[in-house]
Amino acid sequence: MNTSALRRRVALQRARFLRLVLPILLLVAAVGSGCVSTGTNPISGNTRAYGYSWEQEVKLGTEADQQIQQQYGVYDNEELSAYVEKVGQEILAESHMRRPSTPEKFRNTEFHFRVLDSPIINAFALPGGYCYVTRGLLAHLNNEAQLAVVLGHEIGHVAGRHASKQAAKQQIMQGVLMGGAVAGQVAFGGNVAENVMGLGGTAAQLLSLSYSRDNERESDRLGVEYATMAGYDAAEGAEFFTSLKRKSEQSGQSLPTWQSTHPDPGQREDTIIKLAQEWDQQVEGEQTARNQDAYYAVIDQIILGQDPRQGFVENEVFYHPDLKFRFPVPSGWQVQNETSQVAMIQPDQEAYVVFRISQADTPTAAAEEFAGQEGLTVVERGQESVNGRSAYRVLGEGKTQQGGTVRVLAYFISYDGRVYVFQGMATAQQYATYRPALERPMTGFDELVDRQRLDVQPTRITIRPASRAAAFRTFVDESLLPDGITPNDLAIINQVELEGTVEQGRPLKLPQ
Repeated sequence: MNTSALRRRVALQRARFLRLVLPILLLVAAVGSGCVSTGTNPISGNTRAYGYSWEQEVKLGTEADQQIQQQYGVYDNEELSAYVEKVGQEILAESHMRRPSTPEKFRNTEFHFRVLDSPIINAFALPGGYCYVTRGLLAHLNNEAQLAVVLGHEIGHVAGRHASKQAAKQQIMQGVLMGGAVAGQVAFGGNVAENVMGLGGTAAQLLSLSYSRDNERESDRLGVEYATMAGYDAAEGAEFFTSLKRKSEQSGQSLPTWQSTHPDPGQREDTIIKLAQEWDQQVEGEQTARNQDAYYAVIDQIILGQDPRQGFVENEVFYHPDLKFRFPVPSGWQVQNETSQVAMIQPDQEAYVVFRISQADTPTAAAEEFAGQEGLTVVERGQESVNGRSAYRVLGEGKTQQGGTVRVLAYFISYDGRVYVFQGMATAQQYATYRPALERPMTGFDELVDRQRLDVQPTRITIRPASRAAAFRTFVDESLLPDGITPNDLAIINQVELEGTVEQGRPLKLPQ
């Protein structure tokens, strides 16, 4: 992959991740009432200022959890999900959230551990007991002990009420983020990045400040403490942080993933090992569990990289094998494919098209709902036919927050029992220039009948023991690697060096 392509890939990953954590940012913005409350810290038992009460944290976390699941989707593997839930509950049982001295409202809070269907390497938590890991992160872990430290870290963020602490500090930002567009809604303000991806200067800055370094150090300490108390070899967690560092060095910049919301306080690998040694001396019994065999058993066949069944781009055409449709992509535009929408973005962010599924029963009903939006003036509207399918077209205008005018072109198309929506936007001055590009995917939407693309399957990880002692590179069949995954990426996933020798019999995570 060339440097330009790498930059685009990292930018898209950053955009996807920002959409993933948008509900967290909205939670902070929700402090806009200016109400700061005092409450108890479940870890220290002390009273301090928080952005919202614990009851509010639980409520907001529950609401945001639904958005997270809709935005990214939960990975479709019940065995893996149950395994992560089981390990999470075991670590939770050793945390401050379940100790007899902790106030009852904290002890009674239900926690949820979810696996998100994303190749991005990340784990994060929402206030009120919602912890997430991506399948991309799970592919990079080598045993259950590493998973235990990661989950313990996220439980630590919830127990420390870190998001609520930061909310109390960020009241100067009251309501700023609430003007952004969310998941397919049209907003008449800001630039394309703000409207499509919910980011911008304020959002990006707030994201980097989501947790302070002190918050991170506390969660690192708690993750090691909880994992050790559960009987795990918590020092294993250091290997994961080494992998993150290697990924960061490989891309030449900070990861747009874990490190976006987990500012690195420096030398975390050494810190984790030191903390593990200290806790080993304080906890009775052996803390040696790694459970690699059990871990590898549940991640065997996990998807590696992007899942083409959920959509992929080839030769400027977007294909969706599961839903059996296709549409052309404007030449040179970036494509951001998520569970809830597909965004096509002009390179200079002067125009975009968002594609999604409507909840309406007919194109006409969907169009009426769209046309009735506050602030939208309908310029043209009428019935259309798109490749023989019933459709409705609406062209509207709206004012931006800066006082300018934008034009919004929308197509609503009936296909296979659903109504699909395209919404394109450009400034009124540039609309004529970008109109052909905006219309290209809308009028080109069609059934996917190409058997080769209908039958495409994702690359999966299979666990195989090394047949000999040899350099890791010799075990890599590059023809099996999916787009965007290099031999060095695979070495990092296995927590080995590409040219390093692996022992005979060592289990390896290899593409299948």
